[in-house]
Amino acid sequence: MPRLTPIDIVKVLALLAVILASGSRVGIGFTQPQSAQHSEHQQALEKEQPESQLPRGFVTVQTPDIPKLAHTIEKGVKVFHLIAEPVKREFLPGRVIDVWGYNGSVPGPTIEVVEGDRVRVVFHNNLPEPTTVHWHGLEVPIEMDGVPAISQPMVLPGQTFSYEFTLHQNGTFFYHAHMAMQEMMGLIGFFIIHPRVSYHPRVDKDFGLILQEWAVLPNNTIPNTMAMEFNLLTINGKAGPATTPLVVRLGERVRIRFLNLSMDHHPMHLHGHQFYVTGTEAGRIPNALWFPENTVLVGVAQARAVEFVAKYPGDWMLHCHLPHHMMNQMVSMVGPIAQAGHGLKTGMGMEEGMGLAAQEQQVSNLVGQSESPRPQHHEAESEATQKRVPGFPQDMWMPMDDAVAKPETYGMAEGWSGAIQGMSTVVRVLRPEMYKKVRSLMAAGQSLPRESR
Repeated sequence: MPRLTPIDIVKVLALLAVILASGSRVGIGFTQPQSAQHSEHQQALEKEQPESQLPRGFVTVQTPDIPKLAHTIEKGVKVFHLIAEPVKREFLPGRVIDVWGYNGSVPGPTIEVVEGDRVRVVFHNNLPEPTTVHWHGLEVPIEMDGVPAISQPMVLPGQTFSYEFTLHQNGTFFYHAHMAMQEMMGLIGFFIIHPRVSYHPRVDKDFGLILQEWAVLPNNTIPNTMAMEFNLLTINGKAGPATTPLVVRLGERVRIRFLNLSMDHHPMHLHGHQFYVTGTEAGRIPNALWFPENTVLVGVAQARAVEFVAKYPGDWMLHCHLPHHMMNQMVSMVGPIAQAGHGLKTGMGMEEGMGLAAQEQQVSNLVGQSESPRPQHHEAESEATQKRVPGFPQDMWMPMDDAVAKPETYGMAEGWSGAIQGMSTVVRVLRPEMYKKVRSLMAAGQSLPRESR
């Protein structure tokens, strides 16, 4: 056997270092050696992911309450069919809104592809007016950019148009109509491009959340697309507490992609954890430029990706921190407030009807104050004492746990839904046994009645 020279020894040691490095899993704040148990855990996670046509080793992006858009392959091209059409969407139990979306969904279905793919999107316009599709943030030929008249003719009602381009970017992008009022009616969807090689460090869960605002007056079902104040704030087409919680296992590394196409910026805040901002609507941020936050400002037409290790068990709120965006149905009601004909006279025009109303009397903003149910934390006080407090009442506590129950809410504290209003949801960091139980209920598509929980 030939003797090893010093150079040979150095090469062997270098090779061993590479092998050892490839067997470790790196996360922000910790390094965990690879083990047989971890390998089994990763295999289980891959089985838990929704069905995907992504290459092996990729973690598909979960967009709760939004379906994925399926595709076929024709001569190496991924072909999608995207249909713009009127949609009825239940934002809250019993609150069905007439909006516009794609393929029966608002927001539209998620398109998930890989860098290097050749993509063809056959667009069908089933709306009653012309429209187009713009691929926000994508570098495509000008004739594929989707701006009416400038880059293509309008797609008339009943017509189709084929968009085709090769993807040479990766990150969180989106598609939307390039007509302003149509955008306010809901025409938007994720266009997520995975890199050729997975991002490092690899995540165990990857979620996508679309932020939208709606102005819908009482006894109406059609959004006022010209309004500047909004009373229904949604995540993936659902207002809290109807939003679906994000379920993760304790110790997993998590990515959340936020996307905002509304009239306001949204400071999205996660309780209990610090995260790193790792991406924008232009793609991945170099690791050296990541910075820690627990509230990320997602501007209009922007996307932000954040990543964190779910190391603290519990049901943690994730919400826009604008106070008015943590409520539902917040409008100045039609007609004077219920106090002897005095108060907020509304319903007279656009400005008055969406909150810019004249105030005749020093009263709080709640309708029918003298008859409003008192919040639980005020029950110990007498009614006379309450009325002497300027501004009382303000918040109302209105849980609806059973009305919004689903597998993902199993085991949450009684009354939890009272805290999750407007642009709010929950990140559930679950210990292994509870995680296994919730995942089994999710797989079966059922939730248990409260008395058996």
